[in-house]
Amino acid sequence: MKPGYTERTYQARRLDVGVDRPFEEFRRQYEQAVPRYDAAAFDALVARDAPWDDVLALMRERAPHDFLIYWSSGELRPMMGLAGDAGNAVEYLMGNHTIAEKMYRHDPTAMLYAPLRTMIGDGPDRGVRFVIEQPSRTFGSFGVEAIHEVGLQLDREVAALLAHLELPVPASLSN
Repeated sequence: MKPGYTERTYQARRLDVGVDRPFEEFRRQYEQAVPRYDAAAFDALVARDAPWDDVLALMRERAPHDFLIYWSSGELRPMMGLAGDAGNAVEYLMGNHTIAEKMYRHDPTAMLYAPLRTMIGDGPDRGVRFVIEQPSRTFGSFGVEAIHEVGLQLDREVAALLAHLELPVPASLSN
Protein backbone atom coordinates (compact mmCIF):
# COMPACT_ATOMS: atom_id res chain seq x y z
CA MET A 1 0.00 0.00 0.00
CA LYS A 2 1.23 3.46 -0.80
CA PRO A 3 1.78 5.87 2.10
CA GLY A 4 -1.45 7.43 3.29
CA TYR A 5 -4.65 5.96 4.59
CA THR A 6 -8.26 5.23 3.83
CA GLU A 7 -11.30 5.54 6.04
CA ARG A 8 -14.44 3.50 5.81
CA THR A 9 -17.54 4.22 7.84
CA TYR A 10 -20.13 1.50 8.26
CA GLN A 11 -23.10 0.89 10.46
CA ALA A 12 -22.83 -2.07 12.81
CA ARG A 13 -25.87 -3.95 14.07
CA ARG A 14 -25.63 -5.38 17.57
CA LEU A 15 -27.98 -8.31 18.12
CA ASP A 16 -29.06 -8.61 21.75
CA VAL A 17 -30.96 -11.87 22.19
CA GLY A 18 -32.86 -12.61 25.40
CA VAL A 19 -32.20 -15.95 27.06
CA ASP A 20 -34.93 -17.73 29.00
CA ARG A 21 -32.70 -19.67 31.39
CA PRO A 22 -30.19 -18.94 34.13
CA PHE A 23 -26.78 -17.56 33.22
CA GLU A 24 -24.69 -20.61 34.19
CA GLU A 25 -27.08 -23.06 32.49
CA PHE A 26 -26.98 -21.12 29.24
CA ARG A 27 -23.23 -20.65 29.47
CA ARG A 28 -22.78 -24.43 29.75
CA GLN A 29 -25.09 -25.00 26.76
CA TYR A 30 -23.24 -22.42 24.67
CA GLU A 31 -19.83 -23.84 25.54
CA GLN A 32 -21.05 -27.34 24.71
CA ALA A 33 -22.40 -26.21 21.32
CA VAL A 34 -19.28 -24.13 20.64
CA PRO A 35 -16.34 -26.13 22.01
CA ARG A 36 -12.94 -24.73 22.82
CA TYR A 37 -10.27 -24.57 20.14
CA ASP A 38 -7.72 -27.35 20.60
CA ALA A 39 -4.49 -25.61 19.60
CA ALA A 40 -2.44 -28.81 19.83
CA ALA A 41 -4.63 -30.61 17.28
CA PHE A 42 -4.43 -27.78 14.76
CA ASP A 43 -0.76 -27.06 15.46
CA ALA A 44 -0.03 -30.71 14.61
CA LEU A 45 -1.51 -30.10 11.15
CA VAL A 46 0.75 -27.09 10.66
CA ALA A 47 3.78 -29.03 11.94
CA ARG A 48 3.29 -31.74 9.34
CA ASP A 49 2.34 -29.28 6.59
CA ALA A 50 -1.00 -31.05 6.19
CA PRO A 51 -3.22 -30.52 3.16
CA TRP A 52 -6.08 -28.07 3.63
CA ASP A 53 -8.57 -30.95 3.37
CA ASP A 54 -7.20 -32.26 6.68
CA VAL A 55 -7.88 -28.87 8.29
CA LEU A 56 -11.43 -28.90 6.91
CA ALA A 57 -11.98 -32.42 8.22
CA LEU A 58 -10.71 -31.58 11.69
CA MET A 59 -12.90 -28.49 11.84
CA ARG A 60 -15.96 -30.53 10.83
CA GLU A 61 -15.12 -33.00 13.59
CA ARG A 62 -14.41 -30.42 16.32
CA ALA A 63 -17.05 -27.75 15.53
CA PRO A 64 -20.45 -29.48 15.34
CA HIS A 65 -22.22 -26.11 14.96
CA ASP A 66 -19.54 -24.50 12.75
CA PHE A 67 -17.82 -22.51 15.50
CA LEU A 68 -15.08 -22.93 18.08
CA ILE A 69 -14.23 -20.74 21.07
CA TYR A 70 -10.74 -19.34 20.51
CA TRP A 71 -10.68 -17.25 23.68
CA SER A 72 -12.84 -16.42 26.67
CA SER A 73 -12.51 -13.70 29.28
CA GLY A 74 -13.75 -16.02 31.97
CA GLU A 75 -16.28 -14.65 34.42
CA LEU A 76 -15.93 -10.86 34.66
CA ARG A 77 -18.05 -10.53 37.83
CA PRO A 78 -15.26 -11.14 40.39
CA MET A 79 -13.19 -8.20 39.12
CA MET A 80 -16.17 -5.93 38.47
CA GLY A 81 -17.57 -6.95 41.85
CA LEU A 82 -14.69 -5.05 43.44
CA ALA A 83 -16.49 -1.91 42.24
CA GLY A 84 -19.82 -3.20 43.60
CA ASP A 85 -21.16 -4.53 40.30
CA ALA A 86 -23.11 -7.78 40.59
CA GLY A 87 -23.92 -8.65 36.95
CA ASN A 88 -22.68 -11.78 35.22
CA ALA A 89 -20.71 -11.48 31.98
CA VAL A 90 -18.40 -13.63 29.89
CA GLU A 91 -17.03 -12.55 26.52
CA TYR A 92 -15.78 -14.87 23.80
CA LEU A 93 -14.01 -14.95 20.47
CA MET A 94 -15.96 -17.51 18.43
CA GLY A 95 -15.05 -18.51 14.92
CA ASN A 96 -14.01 -21.01 12.31
CA HIS A 97 -10.67 -20.49 10.61
CA THR A 98 -11.72 -22.51 7.56
CA ILE A 99 -14.47 -19.95 6.99
CA ALA A 100 -12.17 -17.05 7.85
CA GLU A 101 -9.73 -18.26 5.19
CA LYS A 102 -12.37 -17.51 2.55
CA MET A 103 -12.01 -13.83 3.51
CA TYR A 104 -8.29 -13.86 4.25
CA ARG A 105 -7.47 -14.80 0.66
CA HIS A 106 -9.14 -11.56 -0.52
CA ASP A 107 -8.00 -9.22 2.25
CA PRO A 108 -6.11 -10.41 5.34
CA THR A 109 -7.29 -7.35 7.28
CA ALA A 110 -10.72 -9.01 7.52
CA MET A 111 -9.13 -10.93 10.40
CA LEU A 112 -9.51 -7.77 12.45
CA TYR A 113 -13.13 -8.95 12.91
CA ALA A 114 -12.65 -12.71 12.81
CA PRO A 115 -13.18 -14.52 15.06
CA LEU A 116 -16.51 -13.00 16.04
CA ARG A 117 -16.87 -11.33 19.40
CA THR A 118 -19.78 -12.61 21.51
CA MET A 119 -20.98 -12.11 25.06
CA ILE A 120 -23.26 -13.82 27.51
CA GLY A 121 -24.29 -11.48 30.27
CA ASP A 122 -26.95 -9.92 32.39
CA GLY A 123 -28.90 -7.04 30.93
CA PRO A 124 -29.93 -3.88 32.76
CA ASP A 125 -33.05 -5.76 33.93
CA ARG A 126 -30.77 -8.63 35.08
CA GLY A 127 -32.22 -10.94 32.41
CA VAL A 128 -29.63 -13.13 30.68
CA ARG A 129 -28.78 -12.30 27.08
CA PHE A 130 -26.50 -13.34 24.23
CA VAL A 131 -24.94 -10.47 22.27
CA ILE A 132 -23.11 -10.45 18.93
CA GLU A 133 -22.64 -7.99 16.09
CA GLN A 134 -24.17 -9.09 12.80
CA PRO A 135 -21.28 -10.48 10.74
CA SER A 136 -22.51 -9.39 7.31
CA ARG A 137 -22.59 -5.74 8.35
CA THR A 138 -18.99 -5.81 9.50
CA PHE A 139 -17.59 -7.88 6.66
CA GLY A 140 -19.66 -6.01 4.09
CA SER A 141 -17.72 -2.88 5.03
CA PHE A 142 -14.64 -4.18 3.19
CA GLY A 143 -16.28 -3.50 -0.17
CA VAL A 144 -15.27 -6.93 -1.51
CA GLU A 145 -18.23 -9.02 -2.61
CA ALA A 146 -16.54 -12.33 -1.75
CA ILE A 147 -15.92 -11.14 1.83
CA HIS A 148 -19.49 -9.88 2.13
CA GLU A 149 -20.76 -13.29 0.96
CA VAL A 150 -18.81 -14.94 3.78
CA GLY A 151 -20.39 -12.44 6.17
CA LEU A 152 -23.82 -13.52 4.92
CA GLN A 153 -22.81 -17.16 5.38
CA LEU A 154 -21.79 -16.34 8.96
CA ASP A 155 -25.19 -14.67 9.52
CA ARG A 156 -26.85 -17.96 8.57
CA GLU A 157 -24.51 -19.98 10.77
CA VAL A 158 -25.11 -17.69 13.76
CA ALA A 159 -28.86 -18.06 13.11
CA ALA A 160 -28.49 -21.86 13.09
CA LEU A 161 -26.52 -21.74 16.34
CA LEU A 162 -29.18 -19.56 17.98
CA ALA A 163 -31.89 -21.97 16.81
CA HIS A 164 -29.90 -24.92 18.21
CA LEU A 165 -29.63 -23.08 21.53
CA GLU A 166 -33.42 -22.52 21.39
CA LEU A 167 -33.10 -18.75 21.31
CA PRO A 168 -35.04 -16.28 19.16
CA VAL A 169 -33.38 -15.79 15.78
CA PRO A 170 -33.34 -12.13 14.66
CA ALA A 171 -34.93 -11.76 11.21
CA SER A 172 -31.90 -9.75 10.04
CA LEU A 173 -29.77 -12.92 10.15
CA SER A 174 -32.01 -14.59 7.57
CA ASN A 175 -32.37 -11.71 5.11
